[in-house]
Amino acid sequence: MPRYGLVETHQNGVFWAEVVGPDLALGDAVASHAESIVENLTTAVVVADAALRLKAVNPAGEILFELSAKQMVGQALERLWPQTASLAGLFADILQSAHSFTRRGLPLPLPGREVLVDMTVTAILPGVESGVREAVLLFELNQVDRLRRLAHEEELVDRHLAQRAVVRGLAHEIKNPLGGLRGAAQLLERKLSDSEREYTRIIIREADRLQGLVDRLAGPTRPYLPVQVNIHQVLEHVRSLILAEVGEGFVLRRDYDPSIPEFAGDPDQLVQAVLNLVRNAVQAPSHLIVLRSRIERQFTIGQRRHKLVLRAEVEDDGPGVPQSLRDTLFYPMVTGHAAGTGLGLSIAQDIARRHGGLIEYTSRPARTVFTLFLPLRQEYDPTG
Repeated sequence: MPRYGLVETHQNGVFWAEVVGPDLALGDAVASHAESIVENLTTAVVVADAALRLKAVNPAGEILFELSAKQMVGQALERLWPQTASLAGLFADILQSAHSFTRRGLPLPLPGREVLVDMTVTAILPGVESGVREAVLLFELNQVDRLRRLAHEEELVDRHLAQRAVVRGLAHEIKNPLGGLRGAAQLLERKLSDSEREYTRIIIREADRLQGLVDRLAGPTRPYLPVQVNIHQVLEHVRSLILAEVGEGFVLRRDYDPSIPEFAGDPDQLVQAVLNLVRNAVQAPSHLIVLRSRIERQFTIGQRRHKLVLRAEVEDDGPGVPQSLRDTLFYPMVTGHAAGTGLGLSIAQDIARRHGGLIEYTSRPARTVFTLFLPLRQEYDPTG
């Protein structure tokens, strides 16, 4: 596996300056850009000394641990990652033998959740070739959940696009005869007595109801009108609507990151998407709902990697998504709620896709989280 040599400098709490090593075969020209290379890796790279105190971390490491380099450097590895305490003896052996070691599927606890990580540890010993002054351990960490998420996400997007195309085609075919049916009922109504017009009014009402259902099945029809959006204004609007709509019976908490910048989006459509997610949580039923906002860096949605991505979550403590619905949850007319229409999640996913984003969920009893991922673009990008 690659062997990284580090020449220490200190910049913004991160000790990166040069990376050299026989396996990387970096020439002088590439070595001069080594800091940029390490900073742009999607693999989290963490360096610890023999006492297992952190000396360096790259941006992917900051993202994984959800902490800044300034918060991490100087901390004991065990404090940041308690599960590594039992491996201290193994790490000491690696330093002595200079061998590499890989452990797969290690749990890494984070605020409110837990992720699985594949960890490869390599000892880098002092010397001219390595460029380090003391023995260090280099940790390469890959979030297994993220790799699985990317594979699942690609499948989800393909399925969603395919079923939306079918539904829109059916909706178009249904709308034409509905219009004719309503028009014929209106013409007939003119020739009937008042007592008989009740029947044509029923036909017209039902045609209008079906027309509304077909329109919802087809998804948002008005143009996408991007302006600068503050996600917390969207979340607060939804919160006010839900409290007015439902009232008592549950607690609605907020957990916001106030540093999230504005981005290009359609606020009305985003309100509708988040409102559908929260209504879904209310119908679960739930006693506690949490609205949460966070930032993801260097995050991939579909086939595209984004520097900054918004992560807006709706978490509830309901019974969870039934196993029988998990593969089809975002399909139209699919619902596990007696009072549900089966359209809310499908429409929300459609709105997310219009914004170049995606909705995913994780579910277990007492904790279901629907997550809306949106690229934080400053301007509208028509390529999505």
